[in-house]
Amino acid sequence: MRGFFFNLRICLLLPNLKEVQKQINRGVELVAVSKTKPLEALEEAYAAGQRVFGENRIQEMAEKWEVLPKDIEWHMIGHVQDNKIKYMAGFVSMVHGMDKEKRLKSLNKEAAKHNRTIDCLIQIHIAQEESKFGFDYHEARQLFTSDLEQRFPNLRVRGLMGMATFTQNKDQVRAEFKGLKNFFDELKSQKYPVEHFDTLSMGMSGDFKIAQEEGSTMVRVGSSIFGARA
Repeated sequence: MRGFFFNLRICLLLPNLKEVQKQINRGVELVAVSKTKPLEALEEAYAAGQRVFGENRIQEMAEKWEVLPKDIEWHMIGHVQDNKIKYMAGFVSMVHGMDKEKRLKSLNKEAAKHNRTIDCLIQIHIAQEESKFGFDYHEARQLFTSDLEQRFPNLRVRGLMGMATFTQNKDQVRAEFKGLKNFFDELKSQKYPVEHFDTLSMGMSGDFKIAQEEGSTMVRVGSSIFGARA
C-alpha cells in the first residue's frame, strides 16, 4: 500500500519539477529547496532525477543526509550558525551563505578536521531589507584582495550568492541582480581571476526567471516544486 501512495505522490510532484526544469536555462544549475519538507518529498524528487537539494537548517540537512542516497549533493542555503558547522562539514557539497569572515574561518577549521575542501559562496547583501545577510560591496572587495586561498586552504570560493528584495517591483529586482552580476564580473576579471570562480547563485521561485536573464548560473527553487513551505 505504501508503494501505491508513494507512486501516486511521484505522479503529483513530477509535473511541477518537470515544469521548473523546462524553465531552467542551459548552463544553469537547479537547487531544489527542500527545507521543512519530509523525506518522502525528497525521495519523490530524487526518483524524478533531481540530485541537488538545498536546506536552510544544518541539523535538518544532516538528518536527511543520514538516510537518503549518498549521491545527493547537499547545499546549505540558509544563515549559517558557527556552532553547528561541525554537523555538516563531513558531507556538505556547497555552502551558500558565507556572510562573515568568522564563518569562513569556522568552516575552514571544520573542513580541515575532515580532510576536505568545501565549496562555498560569498553572500552579498543586495536587498533593501535589513533582515537579509551578507557582505556589502566594499567589504567584499576587501575580502577578495586578502589572499583567500592562503587564509582558507580548506575552502574553495566558487562565487557569489545574493537574495533580491521581496517585492512586486520587477525593475528593482532586476537592478539588484544586474548589480550583483556586474560585481561578479569585476571580481573575476580583476581581483579573483581563478578558474573555479564560476558560480553566481541568485534567483528563487518568484524571481529565478529574471535572475537567469541577468546572468545567474544557479537558482534555488522550492515552492514551485514542492508547494508552499510547511
